[in-house]
Amino acid sequence: MEVAVAPREGGPVAAGPVLGLWPAVAPGKRPKKSAVLFFEVEILDARTRDKLCFLDKVEPQATVADIKNLFSKSHPQWYPARQSLRLDPKGRSLKDEDVLQSLPVGTTATLYFRDLGAQISWVTVFLTEYAGPLLIYLLFYFRVPFLYGPRYDFTASRHRVVHLACCCHSFHYVKRLLETLFVHRFSHGTMPLRNIFKNCTYYWGFAAWMAYYINHPLYTPPAYGDEQVKLALAVFLAPRPGRSRTPPGTRSRGSSCSSPAPTTPTRSAPGSVSPS
Repeated sequence: MEVAVAPREGGPVAAGPVLGLWPAVAPGKRPKKSAVLFFEVEILDARTRDKLCFLDKVEPQATVADIKNLFSKSHPQWYPARQSLRLDPKGRSLKDEDVLQSLPVGTTATLYFRDLGAQISWVTVFLTEYAGPLLIYLLFYFRVPFLYGPRYDFTASRHRVVHLACCCHSFHYVKRLLETLFVHRFSHGTMPLRNIFKNCTYYWGFAAWMAYYINHPLYTPPAYGDEQVKLALAVFLAPRPGRSRTPPGTRSRGSSCSSPAPTTPTRSAPGSVSPS
């Protein structure tokens, strides 16, 4: 409880303690705010050492992905997917999830930039790689013009194993396309656009080479007959554990394919094309 104390002559009325039981409370002091430490990030060209960008007041918790986004604002032609940032001009690229304050740099960090070139998403890459063999094989199966000569245009093979091989091949690549869309996750979002030409040449070329002989008008069935075809079909249909699984909690590819084409009855038990 506070009461008015008689002021000195000419002074204002002041509050004071009752009977001097406790001292007057001094006004509370506001706590000082702790200083926030920011980083400065300098980005140089890895080849020419020219300064490309200077980022001021970057938070310590910022990731490499955040720095890429800030860098792309000043250089829109280098979107984050085509950026490679590293601590040394010839060193390894930093991961997007790396945190700035955990890197071996001071408060002024120097990063080196390399352009990875035009990028394409991995989903588009695999859809292109797998759709090509599927369509190419069907062109040979239906014997479209300019493949085997005018007399064989749009004719069908009389051998059942040829039709079975088409079903197996189509099933394999339709399955791959569906896995790409609904099952697989990828550790990186993109790859260089130039690589797709190399990948497609391998997949598409192998499919064309295989389809040409299997669907050739002069194709002959396997030497050991239906038993050989049935054995090869069983191998093709046999379950392959883990090939279509994606590890939980990861973004890795769910499966890998060592060969661009499936094991069809005619690949395990190839027939022959006899000369006319």
